[in-house]
Amino acid sequence: MAKRVLVVDDEKLIVKGIRFSLEQDGMDVDCAYDGEEALKLAKEHTYDAILLDIMLPKINGFEVCQQIRDFSGVPIVMLTAKGDDMDKILGLEYGADDYITKPFNILEVKARLKAIMRRMVPKEKSAKQTTILENGDIRLDCESRRTYIKDKEINLTAKEFEVLELLVVNPNKVYSRENLLKMIWGSDYPGDVRTVDVHVRRLREKIEENPSDPRYVRTKWGVGYYFA
Repeated sequence: MAKRVLVVDDEKLIVKGIRFSLEQDGMDVDCAYDGEEALKLAKEHTYDAILLDIMLPKINGFEVCQQIRDFSGVPIVMLTAKGDDMDKILGLEYGADDYITKPFNILEVKARLKAIMRRMVPKEKSAKQTTILENGDIRLDCESRRTYIKDKEINLTAKEFEVLELLVVNPNKVYSRENLLKMIWGSDYPGDVRTVDVHVRRLREKIEENPSDPRYVRTKWGVGYYFA
């Protein structure tokens, strides 16, 4: 089945170029030119990935990303015209999985999208072997990629779920930030270990009663993270 991607940018020539290139690779592409239209399409359809510009009319990309995270864990790649690290980290704070700085090469865009979608596929296939993971009050449904704490569903992003799943499957095994970055984001990911820290902090805020004193996802100081 063809992959379906939502491309969001107010510069129509950029959207047209990305759409043409992705369709040449057999993908189905929907387009939006402002934040409100992007949210509407994201609610109405199921996408394999969303390419989302930050500077958008009506609702900016950060807010769009945050609102999408209220109902979907779809992989989101942010487009930013600024090279400032704070913009990139802020994008991850709002739940993005990756970012690309403008001006970009369309081949890089396609490579990033394919890589992030490819990393999703093995998880879905292997999930059928171990459908439910339970530890304490946490229950992971790996097939549907849903997370529950005391039977209450917690909405995690794709990357937050993958981090938690890896740690739950291997309890008490300490993973360095570098290892987590390579295993979850891939060896071709251009970001650094701060990406891991941001996602672990967001994960703790969602699953821990006291994020500053975590019960589940703990830190081995000077080494990395593990699931207790």
